[in-house]
Amino acid sequence: MTTVAELVLARAQDDNTGLRFEDASWTWRQVVARCAARARMLDTLRKDGPFHVGVLLENVPEYLFLLGGAALAGATIVGINPTRRGAELARDVAHADCQLIVTDTAQASLLAGLDTGVEAARVLLCDGPDYPLTLDHAAEADRATAAEGRDLDPDTLYLLLFTSGSTGAPKAVRVSQGRMAGQASVMAGGSGFGPDDVMYCAMPMFHGNALNTCVVPAIAAGAQLVLRRRFSASGFLPDVRRYGVTYFNYVGRALAYVLTTRPQPDDAENTLRFGFGTDASPQDISTFKRRFACPIVEGYGSSEGAISMSRVPGTPRQAMGKPPPGTDVVIVDPSTGIECPPADIDAEGKLTNASEAIGEIVGRDGVARFEGYYANEEADAERTREGWFWSGDLGYRDEDGFFYFAGRMADWLRVDGENFAAAPVERILARFPGVVTAVVLPVPDPRTGDQVMAALELAGPHRFDPVAFGEFLEHQSDLGTKWAPRFVRITDRIPLTGSGKVDKRPLRRQYWNTADPVWWRPFASQGGGPPTAYRRLNADDVDALDAQFAEHGRRALLEL
Repeated sequence: MTTVAELVLARAQDDNTGLRFEDASWTWRQVVARCAARARMLDTLRKDGPFHVGVLLENVPEYLFLLGGAALAGATIVGINPTRRGAELARDVAHADCQLIVTDTAQASLLAGLDTGVEAARVLLCDGPDYPLTLDHAAEADRATAAEGRDLDPDTLYLLLFTSGSTGAPKAVRVSQGRMAGQASVMAGGSGFGPDDVMYCAMPMFHGNALNTCVVPAIAAGAQLVLRRRFSASGFLPDVRRYGVTYFNYVGRALAYVLTTRPQPDDAENTLRFGFGTDASPQDISTFKRRFACPIVEGYGSSEGAISMSRVPGTPRQAMGKPPPGTDVVIVDPSTGIECPPADIDAEGKLTNASEAIGEIVGRDGVARFEGYYANEEADAERTREGWFWSGDLGYRDEDGFFYFAGRMADWLRVDGENFAAAPVERILARFPGVVTAVVLPVPDPRTGDQVMAALELAGPHRFDPVAFGEFLEHQSDLGTKWAPRFVRITDRIPLTGSGKVDKRPLRRQYWNTADPVWWRPFASQGGGPPTAYRRLNADDVDALDAQFAEHGRRALLEL
């Protein structure tokens, strides 16, 4: 089995352009040499215990050099999510047992005052004067050496990729060098990538989507990799033309954001061959293809790597596709373990037997592909009970074997491609004056993924002040960038179970269709723009929302 280290070393004599970032470029030979220099640096800084290196950076060249250096040194990269804040961010770093953190002056402020378990002297600023590796020794840095990339076992732990579950505590998925190299090679080979391709990565590199579908496949194929510091809808097409991009990856609303830019008559005059990603709506996929003459390939998968699906010829517009041939993926009633019957979908595309057909997406052979979570035996056991891999996602399957996504189990939200749990958000909202109970739950987004809805029970004479609430959110330093509620429901009493625990099921069924007052921040007209102020949701707003769901082929989610 191939390792990532072997993929990197295969580029050591390659003088084709390997990396471009803003106005700079490197050949693959230069990239590999810089990766080797990072490997030597990491070896020097290594101490007893797990060889885990936290990386808190935007999509900058140093991130790629560290990914390659870790592969050559047998180290494990821990991608730190900068949308996390405060104690939640500290918990991620501490849980992963990072020996050191590499960041820069722009991101280092996120760590200020946090107890991450990493000594201050081992938080390295790659753009600072004290970084152990100076980048001005070009002759030394360009020296390729076959001594790097010691004989590593494919089972060597390469990545810890954080994902969120239903408990509120993110889980770190273990990814070995063999698994990453195998997936990247399959992606590169199956997509026909080669040295003539220019692969554009604007999705964050702490996320598995960027690494699995762009960064490491580019190394495997010897294609040119273009990094953008962070995604920009307005910068997308100019970048495509500037660098001659042939392929890009995306997550969540990225396509929707690009489509909010003003159409131009020459939009289709570009070098794009195709894009690949997850969570785009069928409407956005079709519109993107028409406008930019660029096909979009959707897939379903997770960081755990146990279940995947892709669209094949004949896939219905609303479906995710089918799992790879030879894999055993089914829809199971999680309460009984019995496989659910096929979905009955009428001529208008409406699911008529939702209560029977919807269940959890389960890979009955998925455990073999799951390498486990780091330091979380309880989560491992929950995911692999009965010898099957339980995805935590809901879905249904039609008579022809096509799978459809129907939501997420428990309290898992996915907003703009980011997964997170409700509990940390609830704890923050409970700080708002007058709140007795705060409940957070996902509601469908009209285009893709979820939006955050909060239900608040206020004490006594307190009245909800939308201006004060908006100002309160702005001052919560540990509120993740995707966590602010889009909808806020004010209720006299949060429903409880017989044992006195919060019962979210009625709230999930009602969404905004309730006699309780609901406040919301209307969707910005330009993707990624500043949020609007909270205002009362009225009947016209509900009709407009309903029309948006219908336009993007997601109205069935409101009926499930």
